[in-house]
Amino acid sequence: MPNASPATASAPARAGATALTLSVIIPCYNEKPYIEKILHRVMSVGLADEILIVDDGSTDGTRDILQRLEGEGLPGVRIIYHERNQGKGAALVTGFKAATGDIYLIQDADEEYDPREYPVLLKPIHEGIATVVYGSRFLGGPRKAMNFWNMVANKLLTLTTNILYNAILSDMETCYKVFRSDVVTQMTIHARGFEFEPEFTAKVLKQGIRVYEVPISYNGREWHEGKKIRWTDAPIALWTLVKYRFVD
Repeated sequence: MPNASPATASAPARAGATALTLSVIIPCYNEKPYIEKILHRVMSVGLADEILIVDDGSTDGTRDILQRLEGEGLPGVRIIYHERNQGKGAALVTGFKAATGDIYLIQDADEEYDPREYPVLLKPIHEGIATVVYGSRFLGGPRKAMNFWNMVANKLLTLTTNILYNAILSDMETCYKVFRSDVVTQMTIHARGFEFEPEFTAKVLKQGIRVYEVPISYNGREWHEGKKIRWTDAPIALWTLVKYRFVD
């Protein structure tokens, strides 16, 4: 497979601007059927200076695959292991601490989100018009039909975000969050699970940063295919939004 190439492949559009390096951070838990595929898809785009996979205590054979890949010495790929499962938020915090790029891009370890859309996600940052970019599944891009109640929960959480933080987001819960590394340098993230999404968004908006959204495609998984988020995560996300509106 093609190796990750320097960030000059996605150089800023502004003349004379300094090229920004990209760290793709992949939290991973029990993704044996997908992890190798998504890694090669990220590499084939050729924009990542480093790819950090944080294995969050996988027990399904994912670690065997990662250890084999680690032994292959793939350029730009680093793998970090949690001894026990801690949650997506914890895996991302580990990734943020280890990353060295100017831009961080969060990539799920399955195939719901397409790495070929990295250029669209990165463009507003490279052009200097945004520091935080979200890929929205609700701005007209092609998508697999979602579970109705998942969509309702998504819309409710996004609406709550907009009301509490005076924003006009269309997809707060999206995986594709891309941002300058200095956005999280002074940010303490307490989330250990899927409540990372609302906590990060709340803290970004409270900094006065306006999120730039771009349309993306979405190929959602079914429950039997390994989708992990559950309806019980929705009230936790809702409480997280309310809490961080009033707590620093």
